[in-house]
Amino acid sequence: MKALIQQHFPSFEPALVEELASAGQLRQFPAGEILMKTGQYFRSTMLIVEGLVKVYREDEEGNEFFMYHLQPGQACALSMICAVKHEASEIMAKTVADTTVISIPLEHMDAWMTRYKSWYYFVLESYRNRLEEMLLTIDQIAFRNMDERIVFYLKQHQQTLQTNKIPISFTQIAQELNSSREVISRLMKKLSDKGLVRLHKQYIEIVDLDKLLT
Repeated sequence: MKALIQQHFPSFEPALVEELASAGQLRQFPAGEILMKTGQYFRSTMLIVEGLVKVYREDEEGNEFFMYHLQPGQACALSMICAVKHEASEIMAKTVADTTVISIPLEHMDAWMTRYKSWYYFVLESYRNRLEEMLLTIDQIAFRNMDERIVFYLKQHQQTLQTNKIPISFTQIAQELNSSREVISRLMKKLSDKGLVRLHKQYIEIVDLDKLLT
């Protein structure tokens, strides 16, 4: 536990690492597991130490709207806010890959805010980073057409996964961009015809999308 904390959260003070290792619980989840549901109340928060988590909104009909990813070394700021204010979650979170987290009981999280500067700054930085990511997503929705949104979406996944091969289907993209599979299929074919992506059965291979974002 200590080694994982020190590896992924190097800014934490030694005393905080000790408390985290003592109070935290290491939990593992397979890919596709729901970690947070709309309407859920939190008794703990989670630090990601391995894997990848997708945070999104879901409407009454089950349509998904992608918000951002959580990677090792990060935590969900929105769940922290809900936990501290004792409010129900308005977001969903699901593992994209097999994921390991450190689960921290709420009472420790609150106490560490005043006891450890590194925890205080980590929480503030988590708020700021997630807010910036959400503003970028909102900008894409409000000011971009679907052609531009899909390029932005693919670039996000490329940077998050650190690979040019994005293991995602047209149906998943349509769900997360609140579009139809037919529209996404048409737009992906346009990108493929231009030589900017290659379409495979199990993944989308990014060749060169940078010039479309400039």
